[in-house]
Amino acid sequence: MAVLLLMAVVALAYGVAGLLVIGGTVDRFRAAAGGASADQVDGTVALLRASAGVSAVASLLAAVVLAGLAIGVGGGRPGARVTVWAVSGIGAICGCCGLAFFVGQRSVPLQLGTRDQPNTELFGLIADAYPPWWIPLGGGLSIGQTLGYLVVAVLLALPAANAWFRRRSAPAAPPGPPPAPHQPVPILPTYS
Repeated sequence: MAVLLLMAVVALAYGVAGLLVIGGTVDRFRAAAGGASADQVDGTVALLRASAGVSAVASLLAAVVLAGLAIGVGGGRPGARVTVWAVSGIGAICGCCGLAFFVGQRSVPLQLGTRDQPNTELFGLIADAYPPWWIPLGGGLSIGQTLGYLVVAVLLALPAANAWFRRRSAPAAPPGPPPAPHQPVPILPTYS
């Protein structure tokens, strides 16, 4: 439960940080792209702002889902346990994809056709426009996300977790006295 709550807080913080960073990133990008046409720069800025918005919304949704699952797991709900396993699988895949994106963004330059050469140069400026700590932070969080989901999935598979989810709630009231043994009712003769 604690790992899920920690992951929810980190997802929320990352989404907020992305919204806070985008303003300075856009300013640095515009300054670096001074020689490009205004339409191309505006289009790329719109892409930057849209990606920051989508990332913030996705992070917020992830935080809400993870917090809800943490509450469900803490309450011992078996459905929450199964859902956490499914979310952990999807989250681990997304974390690996995010890490691959961050590594690819830094190591492989974008190659577009010769007709799109100005766009290639603009997209090359995007990574440099972010603060120097932003891309390593994203890569580190992708690794942490993947490890967090794996830890949660393993913890929920342990025997102690089985006992937690199979426990029965205590009866509300102590049982009453046992019922009396069945006594046959004597049949009395009837006089007419």
